[in-house]
Amino acid sequence: MSRMTVNDRPVEFDLDPRMPLLYALREAMNLTGTKACGGGTDCGGACMVLVDGVALRSCAITLAEAEGRIIVTIEGLSADRAHPVQQAMVAQQAIQCGFCTPGIVISAAALLLLNPAPTREDIVGAIPNICRCGVYPRLIRAVEQAGRVALRQERISAAPAPGISAEDAAKAVPALRVSSPE
Repeated sequence: MSRMTVNDRPVEFDLDPRMPLLYALREAMNLTGTKACGGGTDCGGACMVLVDGVALRSCAITLAEAEGRIIVTIEGLSADRAHPVQQAMVAQQAIQCGFCTPGIVISAAALLLLNPAPTREDIVGAIPNICRCGVYPRLIRAVEQAGRVALRQERISAAPAPGISAEDAAKAVPALRVSSPE
């Protein structure tokens, strides 16, 4: 039994302790914001989570290694998108397809916990994520802006909070149905 805290909630996983944390989060907890990204040396960083405040690839840490630790996923960072990194990513239009975005946001949030006024070099070094859409210049501006927001030197006109809870959204979306050929 692997025990840890995920998004401020104590959890126990009755799963193989060798299982990567990524799959326990996605499959057992339905926290699908953390993306599967290839794992190993091909990992693009979309699987990043905070582990005791440090951005780590959840595909590379097992449940046994996560035992007793505090895990924060993109869902736990801010339910209402109020985190400065989330706000700045929207303000700087640094989101394209969105696949890599959760991992980038987690990496940037970890950086800003340690250094709210990072240089461009600090940002490039702290965010190893691969973005195939090529938002890097906007990403750097977003992290710089998020740092200023965290230091209360700047404000961002907030992106709207989600207008619907995840539970209500699930009820509102009809199930897909396979129609039989006539």
